[in-house]
Amino acid sequence: MSFQEVVYRPVFSRVLAVVTIVMCGLGIAALFWSDPASAVRYMWPLVFVAALAWALFWRPGLRVEEHGITVENVLRTHFVPWPSIESIDTRFSLTLHTAAGRIGVWAAPAPGRHRTLGLAPGDFEGIGETARGGAGELRPADAVTTMSGNLAQLIRGRWEQLRGAGAFASGVDPEASTTTWHWATIVLIAALGVAAAISLLV
Repeated sequence: MSFQEVVYRPVFSRVLAVVTIVMCGLGIAALFWSDPASAVRYMWPLVFVAALAWALFWRPGLRVEEHGITVENVLRTHFVPWPSIESIDTRFSLTLHTAAGRIGVWAAPAPGRHRTLGLAPGDFEGIGETARGGAGELRPADAVTTMSGNLAQLIRGRWEQLRGAGAFASGVDPEASTTTWHWATIVLIAALGVAAAISLLV
């Protein structure tokens, strides 16, 4: 059976990004409508907020692939091959503990307290043994009815299957894991932040 790739991008975050960008666009349009000369100066804080909303809420995502996991965060994209994963945690967000360090998944934060109230034993059915702590406990964020728990279980299931089949016997290739910095995003956000500060302070 072929592996079914899974791509996750949080819908709520993307809606929030669109709403923020649209509101900033309307604000810029209103500035040009009322005073075009001043708009050229004072539009930069709105452009900065729109760019920040895109970087924080639209871009992040997670791709579970046949040969590993791609984590796209705000400033960096990580590719983690399956053998490099040592454990999967959901304490603050879905987090991959790897041979090279810890990688949090920006797109899958742990649910808030209001979301975890009322969780029942059925919400934890089918969770792999590797999710349990030393005393056999599970975190509320491990519940499969939460997004962090659902994605964690998806990854654990594939990881445990490969490990059980002996796919990791050859060990970890340190060159297989990659980290790519989003330099264009970093420079753009920094430049717009400076432009916004200058427009407000000078």
